[in-house]
Amino acid sequence: MNNSYKEISDCADFLKSKGFDSAEWGVVLGTGLGAFVNELEIIAEVPYSDIPNFPEATVEFHQGKLIYGCIGSTKLIVMKGRFHYYEGYSMQQIVFPIRVMKLLGVGNLLISNAAGAVNLDYKKGSLMLIEDHINLQPENPLRGSNIDELGSRFPDMSEPYCKTLSSKLKATANALSIDLKAGVYASVLGPNLETRAEYRYLKIIGADAVGMSTVPEVIAAVHAGIKVAAISVLTDECDPDNLKAVDIEEIIAIAGKSEKVMIELVKEAFFNG
Repeated sequence: MNNSYKEISDCADFLKSKGFDSAEWGVVLGTGLGAFVNELEIIAEVPYSDIPNFPEATVEFHQGKLIYGCIGSTKLIVMKGRFHYYEGYSMQQIVFPIRVMKLLGVGNLLISNAAGAVNLDYKKGSLMLIEDHINLQPENPLRGSNIDELGSRFPDMSEPYCKTLSSKLKATANALSIDLKAGVYASVLGPNLETRAEYRYLKIIGADAVGMSTVPEVIAAVHAGIKVAAISVLTDECDPDNLKAVDIEEIIAIAGKSEKVMIELVKEAFFNG
């Protein structure tokens, strides 16, 4: 069942009563990338469990908290902990926070995630700017009745990732001598990692990286007229001919090591004014 506009607006009104106000940016933090909140001057924060109609994060390394704060003069709403389809949530639950952000004034959305490198020229520990995606999730957050107050029934997806925001990230990476790759992100169901045959398939269809998130939020953001930029931290190398077993602790550790560079990049690109 789709979110109702009343549920979204009621949630936005609740957050306003908790100190949340109009914010220019929304940020969704992925696996191992939670230290971004340390850059914020926090104005208000609320656990997901206290927010009306919000899902509650179930993955143990995703802390469920919505944070409102600023970096310099820029106000942000930050999701510390995101929702995944593999956890059992509906697509409408996954994108509910993005829709609430829209009603709180958010016009730009930055999404981070941990992903596997399908492009064998890309090594673990690298950052990849997402320029396009392939949606291999089994559902779509726009299925069901359209919420006309947010966007049109058939949103255009010819440019889901804003070229202006992406160009700013590229230019900043160049200025800071940060090796920022660029490519196509494939979003799969999970939670298992892929087989050798699946990695070969992903490469054939044009993916440079693969993960289990991001695309539902991007679809909802584009539907609502929010500009999107997204970065993957590549945490493992998906070489089907030399595939090594990967455990989630290693993925989180690699994401944590790359996090400092990603924070430097996005702060300089977007929050240094």
